[in-house]
Amino acid sequence: MKLYPMKLIAPLKDYLWGGTRLKEEYGKKTDLDIVAESWELACHKDGKSVIANGEAKGKTLEDWLAAQDKSVLGTHVAKFPYFPLLIKLIDARGNLSVQVHPDNEYAQRVEGEYGKTEMWYIVDCEPGATLIYGFKHAISKEEFEKRIADNTLLEVCNQVPVHKGDVFFIASGTLHAIGKGIIICEIQQNSNTTYRVYDYGRLGKDGKPRELHVKKAIDVTNLEPVKECPRLDAPIDIFVDTQARLLASCEYFTVYELEIDGTSHLTAGEDSFQSFTVLDGSVQLQAGDVELTFKKGETSFLPAGLGAYTLMGKARLVLSKI
Repeated sequence: MKLYPMKLIAPLKDYLWGGTRLKEEYGKKTDLDIVAESWELACHKDGKSVIANGEAKGKTLEDWLAAQDKSVLGTHVAKFPYFPLLIKLIDARGNLSVQVHPDNEYAQRVEGEYGKTEMWYIVDCEPGATLIYGFKHAISKEEFEKRIADNTLLEVCNQVPVHKGDVFFIASGTLHAIGKGIIICEIQQNSNTTYRVYDYGRLGKDGKPRELHVKKAIDVTNLEPVKECPRLDAPIDIFVDTQARLLASCEYFTVYELEIDGTSHLTAGEDSFQSFTVLDGSVQLQAGDVELTFKKGETSFLPAGLGAYTLMGKARLVLSKI
């Protein structure tokens, strides 16, 4: 099959803390009353992106990839025995649970899937919005367990005010929680393993308190304050005449913010596939004889080796690769 740029249809999640902005502002069409998460790029058992255009229209991205040579993912992806990325838009109308994700070793041994390191890009937020990002100071496992039991954990959590455009790198083992009134673009390892330790006493759809995972969380949580983000040393070399900001670079992903104003020339090389999500505005993508328009809330998949392409319009987007 000839390589071509794809537009993706995202599976949607209606978790109880979600809102309606992804439907009202980001174009998500659904009968769900609320949309907490839109899995923009997803090849996971809990959600799979569907291709919206071209020869593979109607197939899941996962099924299309399974029928292709592995080169469509790129040379940097060869080290992964699975599709490495999961990209989400998250609408936190309410506070998310205080939680932690395991690293690869623990997750593979205990859960049968890979761990979860992620990054958050603050797409939008209400005035005064905050999130939890690690601890104020180091604590012991005994104190951690005691504070979970007596509901005083928030007293030692690091509450951080957020602003549009902020970036947070959440390494596996980092205690964290998205606060209410925040829209986030999350780029993460392709994993859905989460250990909750505090949930504000909320009840699930069954009328019972949602499950906590205290023992596992104690096993994997880093009880020191968060250290600095990994050094941002990935090259900005796939863009021409484009305002680009490197947001995160680690062994699992490299992420840029792009401001498109006019025509930008980009390249999807042999090293990695690319995926961008439009956060404001719209762009027209042209690659060979294929033209696609991407509006706010829409996401692409660009196979490795696609080559040169252009984006025309006025938009802010986040582009991810390996």
